[in-house]
Amino acid sequence: MTTIDTPSTDAAAACHGSAHGDGPHGYSGDKEAHLKRLRRIEGQIRGLQRMVDEDVYCIDILTQVSASTKALQSFALALLEEHLRHCVAAAAAAEDGGEELNAKVAEASAAIARLLRT
Repeated sequence: MTTIDTPSTDAAAACHGSAHGDGPHGYSGDKEAHLKRLRRIEGQIRGLQRMVDEDVYCIDILTQVSASTKALQSFALALLEEHLRHCVAAAAAAEDGGEELNAKVAEASAAIARLLRT
């Protein structure tokens, strides 16, 4: 079972102003578009379940797995870009942002490393 590293609440608070990471988040402006995209990906995954249930040819299933994986990767990259534009840029603009900026860059680097491992 794979675990996912999540940022500490301190890191979220530095970007979002509270220990719970309450908005606005970098993706908030496009939230509906992101949800629509995730629903489409969810449909792809349900399609994979149907394909297995219906004993579809292995290669056809693998083709759909690849498409679903690419869709998730594309979503992740869009979210990462928004994080860089919102949270990292806010840390860079902050008057005392040196330490916070370094933390945000490290956080983004770790997220990129996790994406590359997948």
